Amino acid sequence: MQQLLFIETVLKLSGGLVLLLLPLTGCRVFGLPKPQTGLWPRLLGAVLVGFAGATYIEGATGEHGLGMAGCSIINAVAAAVILILLALDAAGNTQRGRLILALLALALLVLCLLEIAQL
Repeated sequence: MQQLLFIETVLKLSGGLVLLLLPLTGCRVFGLPKPQTGLWPRLLGAVLVGFAGATYIEGATGEHGLGMAGCSIINAVAAAVILILLALDAAGNTQRGRLILALLALALLVLCLLEIAQL
C-alpha cells in the first residue's frame, strides 16, 4: 500500500507542478485544449499538488482516507495559488471575477484554519 501511495503522490505532484508552473505549455504537452489564459490549468495544478500532499500525509501517518490533515493541505494550496494569481493580476478579467476569487481564497483559508484546529 505504501508503494501505491508513493506512486500516486509522485504522479499527482509531477502533473500538478507542470500545470501550475507552465500552464499553457503543459496543456500543449498533455494534448489538452489550449485555454486563453493559464488560470484554469493553474487551478487544476493546485488541486493536484494539494491531493499529492494529502496522499503523502496519508502514507506518512498511516491514516485511512483523506482526513482533516489532507483536506487542510488541499485548501491551503488552492487558496495560496488563487491569492498568488490575484497578486500577479493573472486571474479574473473583471472586478467581479477578482472579488469572487478573493472571497473563495478567504473562505478556503478560514476552512483550512478550522481544520487545523481540529487536528
